[in-house]
Amino acid sequence: MQQAAAGGDGAKIEAAFVTVFGRLTQLPWDQAAASVRFEGLTPVSAFPVVPGRRWGPGWWWSSTTGRDVVRGSSAMRTQLMVLDRDPELTGLSARPVRLLWRDTDGWVCSWVSQLFARYADGSGVLADCLSSPTAGGDRARRVRMVLEAACARVGWSYRRIEPPPAVVAANLRWLAGYRHLRYQGPPGMRSALAEAFAEPRPLADGVAAVGDSLQVLPSAYHALWCGYLTAPLDGPLHERALICADADRGKGVESRLRDVGGEPERG
Repeated sequence: MQQAAAGGDGAKIEAAFVTVFGRLTQLPWDQAAASVRFEGLTPVSAFPVVPGRRWGPGWWWSSTTGRDVVRGSSAMRTQLMVLDRDPELTGLSARPVRLLWRDTDGWVCSWVSQLFARYADGSGVLADCLSSPTAGGDRARRVRMVLEAACARVGWSYRRIEPPPAVVAANLRWLAGYRHLRYQGPPGMRSALAEAFAEPRPLADGVAAVGDSLQVLPSAYHALWCGYLTAPLDGPLHERALICADADRGKGVESRLRDVGGEPERG
């Protein structure tokens, strides 16, 4: 299929996807957005495999859905980590739909966004994960206008997500290693951690107040991943990092921690 620069009539966009029965189907975009559970679909097209490239397609196990999601790059893995921690998220999938339209010259254009996210209010997000702010070139920026308009018309949104700061990404990678439920600890561990960190205190001090650090620390990291404990992730996450429990899963806690403790100690 020939592709050209974006700029078509948003009302005439079509959606192509592979159903749960493995059948390639095409519907008007508005109809598909209202009726298709894109979070449960397999990719409509595979991620490319480039010989010699350090990163290739792989899998991300989602703690939100309990299922694997295909990821095609390190940038995409990072954004999957970010999305997977969102308490409002209910579904994730990779490349589930291809949007097709005609540009002003009549050429057929198409685009497959890297990610689809479903939220608790039923809304959806199509997203592309950038390796740098300038990734994608002029065509991607022109396509953005079409996709933003198409998503807005059905109450969704389209995003081109830039990579988070390196320290934030490193902290997320560390916490993601403890996202599985097996790290939540024995019954009563969550309430014990909540009591120990009822007020902001260094990670090591709160963990020691609960019990043996070798047993408690993995549960503390799991609670940090889930949001039952919170910490500013824009600084190194170490034993002196200030941690706090928050019933609203971290709402406003990062600023509260900075007000209480300033910059975390190094070392």
